[in-house]
Amino acid sequence: MSDRTLTRADLAEAVYQEVGLSRSESSQLVESVLNEVADTLVKGETVKLSSFGSFQVREKGGRIGRNPKTGEEVPIDPRRVLVFRASHVLKDRINSALSAKAAE
Repeated sequence: MSDRTLTRADLAEAVYQEVGLSRSESSQLVESVLNEVADTLVKGETVKLSSFGSFQVREKGGRIGRNPKTGEEVPIDPRRVLVFRASHVLKDRINSALSAKAAE
């Protein structure tokens, strides 16, 4: 596994290379897409990207947890969490790349 992380700048550069927009237009396009995804999730709606996966906000109820160090009971407030579920296409692509690497 690589320690490399894909950044917004990397995405903007990829758009610049593939689509041919200027670097600033590519950066604005990436920001616009990410803002749209974030705004949709904030509203509690699901974002589904075909052949990639879906992002969904789930409500988690409050509960009593336990501090593992002290054993003390601690209340955990209700909250919203973001869940990503990869599509089968993405899972298959990842696993086939792993299989190809193992065969080398």
